[in-house]
Amino acid sequence: QAQLVESGGGSVQAGGSLRLSCAASGSIFSINAMGWYRQVPGKERELVAVISRGGTTYYADSAKGRFTISRDNAKNTLYLQMNSLKPEDTAMYYCAASKLAWTMTDFGSWGQGTQVTVSS
Repeated sequence: QAQLVESGGGSVQAGGSLRLSCAASGSIFSINAMGWYRQVPGKERELVAVISRGGTTYYADSAKGRFTISRDNAKNTLYLQMNSLKPEDTAMYYCAASKLAWTMTDFGSWGQGTQVTVSS
């Protein structure tokens, strides 16, 4: 399995922006689809966005129009550009990787998470 390390989280005021990064190492040859999830304490982990190796994307309704998922396959890095942030975006954000070309549920590798806090 690949190792994933997120960065870029922090505290921002509502309306602000953050860019999360996820660096992959180890068994990177096994990585195809990648995604971002988020989780608030006491709630289930929520899918935010997914991207295939070729660039096909999916966004949860909560992310559409505000977040952009992208990846640099040469650098083995996944990104999540988050604009117009809202207090309800506050969560721990996790990077995930799958061996499948496309999935929204089957991710075998996970990062440790990076905290995003949006204040009103």
